Amino acid sequence: MMNYWSASAFLVLLFVGNASALTATGADSRVDLSWEAKRDVLYNVYRNDAARGSFEKINKNPHPVGVYSDFTGKNGRVYYYKVSEIVGEGKERFIAPKPVSARTRQMEDAELVTSIQEATFRYFWDYAHPVSGMTRERYFGNFDGCASGGTGFGVLAVMIGAERGFVTRTEAAERLLTIAKFLEKADRYHGAWAHWINGSTGKTIRFSKTDDGADIVETALLMQGLLTVRQYFDQDNPVEKELRETITRLWETVEWDWFYKEPYMVWHWSPNYGFEKNLKVRGYNECMIVYLLAIASPTHPIPAEAYYEGWAGQPNYANGKKHYGITLDVGRHMGGPLFLSHYSFCCFDPRGIRDKFTNYFKNAQAITKIHRAYCKDNPGDFKGYNGLVWGLTACYTPDGYRACEPGGKHDNGTIAPTAALGSMPYTPKESLATMKYFYHELGDRLWGPFGFYDSFNPDRDWFADGYLAIDQGPIIVMIENARTGLCWKNFMKNPEIVPTLKAIGFERDE
Repeated sequence: MMNYWSASAFLVLLFVGNASALTATGADSRVDLSWEAKRDVLYNVYRNDAARGSFEKINKNPHPVGVYSDFTGKNGRVYYYKVSEIVGEGKERFIAPKPVSARTRQMEDAELVTSIQEATFRYFWDYAHPVSGMTRERYFGNFDGCASGGTGFGVLAVMIGAERGFVTRTEAAERLLTIAKFLEKADRYHGAWAHWINGSTGKTIRFSKTDDGADIVETALLMQGLLTVRQYFDQDNPVEKELRETITRLWETVEWDWFYKEPYMVWHWSPNYGFEKNLKVRGYNECMIVYLLAIASPTHPIPAEAYYEGWAGQPNYANGKKHYGITLDVGRHMGGPLFLSHYSFCCFDPRGIRDKFTNYFKNAQAITKIHRAYCKDNPGDFKGYNGLVWGLTACYTPDGYRACEPGGKHDNGTIAPTAALGSMPYTPKESLATMKYFYHELGDRLWGPFGFYDSFNPDRDWFADGYLAIDQGPIIVMIENARTGLCWKNFMKNPEIVPTLKAIGFERDE
């Protein structure tokens, strides 16, 4: 069999197809291509400076999805493209008889930010599982491997796509209803979902030996997204009405109290191993949303006291130390990986309120500023770290997947765009400057079909060539929160949320 991944493979080109199947759109320093992709088909992309003449293949490996982003680094130029599908041994077939073209053009900041959001949106729309609409765990991996937490980010991305006109409201609502109905039929354990779900069958994909059942943290990340879209899609039509009703059923059948072993929530439950894994959900980390939703549940609540006794009951929950002149109220060491400051605040709006420890918006702002100051200081002497290249979090690295954070062995020189871009509500000016630097200065290696690739390590001249759902999610979601507060506004509209915060003891904090 021909190795289609080999650059030396000889291919015979055929010319058939529908001209409307391929479109090209010019953007700042790049051209975005879109076509109607077929399942299990790989594609090649060709570019030329003219409609005639020799076209050069520009994709390194055969491309599996119907979107491609060609970062040229130049503006005011017209580029021409052809796309072919690989149809057999040594054969390709162009999907359109004529090339398409587009002109690159400079964009102002607001338009560029929207363009980056739209590119990120494509991960959750074009790369979504074709059967269920669920969000795939990573690109490029197991075809059916979907993540429940990643899908929580995915439904938020679809909502943002509707709001910004990337797709129509009707298209978005229909996609979300497909996801919600699939989740009703998928494997559930006392109402909770597994970390990994087969996007075709709904069956659990084992995460580890004893993690073959419910994951209450992933369930919370999924549920916060569903509750947010429940409030956004409020029109009186059959699709949106059914969407709201389905989400309400999902919400009311999660047995949060089953996972409560006083005073803690427990992360996992397995039909084969029970609570044997016994990982307690306690702060400070990314899991605050678990306690907020568990206390808020209208059908299976846990006591409000669990917030302080379980989640915030650890002796080291409060920090109080200063780093680079910045006080950190809550959190480990120098704040930990930045995803800890993103996940629970994608939907829960922490602004203007505080518990007895801190205002969590200000605390996340402090952590973000510490990260940037750390990279400017660069105690590890890593190449590339500065006031524009900063932000450590869990991501792909040259040493494998790793939770990077400031200080010592936890930092190997890897920067993830999601860290700074997901912090845009906290440091809008600094995050925007970093986003523009990543785009304009590193885009030739850091930009791909779904926006910024997961990570890069300038010290080792390494760039990831893949994506992770849980890293893509905070980019589009937190940028939107910084711009309009869309996810925050709609989550906080849920009638269960404000009473929960009052029951816990949150107070106003200007």
